[in-house]
Amino acid sequence: MSTVYFTDLTTTPGMGLMKKVEILLKEVGISKIVKKGDLVAIKIHFGEYGNLAYIRPNYVRVVTDMVKKLGGKPFVTDANTLYKGSRSNAVDHLQTATLNGFTSEVIGAPIIIADGLRGSDEVEVEIDGEYVKKAKIGSAIALSDALIVMTHFKGHEQTGFGGTLKNIGMGSAARAGKLEQHSTSKPIVMTENCVACGMCEKYCPTGAVKVSDHAIIDYNACIGCGQCVAMCNYGAMVPEWNASSELLSRKIAEYSKAVLKSKKAIFISFITQVSPDCDCWSINRPPIAPDIGIAASADPVALDQACVDLVINSVGEDPFHKAHPGISWNEQLKHAQKIGLGNRKYELKKVAIFLGKG
Repeated sequence: MSTVYFTDLTTTPGMGLMKKVEILLKEVGISKIVKKGDLVAIKIHFGEYGNLAYIRPNYVRVVTDMVKKLGGKPFVTDANTLYKGSRSNAVDHLQTATLNGFTSEVIGAPIIIADGLRGSDEVEVEIDGEYVKKAKIGSAIALSDALIVMTHFKGHEQTGFGGTLKNIGMGSAARAGKLEQHSTSKPIVMTENCVACGMCEKYCPTGAVKVSDHAIIDYNACIGCGQCVAMCNYGAMVPEWNASSELLSRKIAEYSKAVLKSKKAIFISFITQVSPDCDCWSINRPPIAPDIGIAASADPVALDQACVDLVINSVGEDPFHKAHPGISWNEQLKHAQKIGLGNRKYELKKVAIFLGKG
C-alpha cells in the first residue's frame, strides 16, 4: 500500500499554503531524489493563454527554492502541444508562460521547453509495452537527473480526468509521441492550410512527403513518426484524433512508464479549481468540485486514485463521468497498475499531524 500525503486549504498565520507545500514535499522525500549537482526537471503545465485554472507560479517558486537548498539545479519545463495553439512551438510556448506569470524572476529557475523549438527534440526510450515499444520523450525531461511533477488535478474530455499520469505521459512526450498516443493512423494533409513551404518534405526521414502545389503523403513510405506535424507552422499536417479514450489512456500509462524509467521522481497535485476540461483549452469552465486541497506521493498511481476519491467524496457523485459521459477514467489507473507504475491502494496521511515538526 502506498502513502499519499494530504493537506486541506485551511491556513493560519505562519502556516500558509506555500508553507504547506514545503512540508508536503519534505514528507514525500524531496531530499531523497535531489542530490548536489542534479539537473532537476520540474514538470508543469503553463496553461493555454486565456485559461486561468493552472497552478499559480508562486507554488513553483517553493519547489525551485527547495531544490536549490539541496544543491540541485532546477529548471521548469513542459513539452510543446500537438494541436495548434499558444504552446505549439517554443517561441509561443515561452511567451505564453510569461503572460501567465511564469518568468525566471518569479519562479526562481529557467524555463526550458522539453522538446525544443518545434517539438522534435526527443529521446527514444524503449519499454516494449503492450501498445508502445519506444516512447518519444522530450529530451530535457528524458536527460534530467530527477523529476518533480506538479499537476493541476481536473477533468479531461478524452480521459475523464487529467492528473499526474496525464501530466507525465502526455505532457512529457515530444510532438511525435503525442501523435502516437492520440492517433492510431498517420497524419493527413489539410490542403487548404498548406502554403507549400517544403518544411515537411525537408524533414521527413523516409521521403514520404512530396510538395508541389501542396504536400502529398505516400502512406506506403510513411512511418507515422510525426516529424511533418512538428515542422508545419500552418496547421496543414495534422493527426487524425481517432484513438479511443481507453486506448489513449493505456498509451498515456505506458508513456508515463517510459518517462519514469530509471528516474528519481516525486509528485504533487493541486485539487483546486477542478475544471471539467484540460488546461489546454483557452478558457476554463466553472469547477465541477469545490477546492479540496493539495496531495503528494512517491507513487503517481496512488496519487491519482486518491485525488479521484477526494473529489468524488466531496461531491457525492462522480463529476468526471457527469461532465464527460461515456469516458472511463478508470482505464488509465487500471493499466498503470497492471504495468507496475504504482498501486491503487493507498493510505491517506493528513499533513496536519506533522505541522508541529514544520
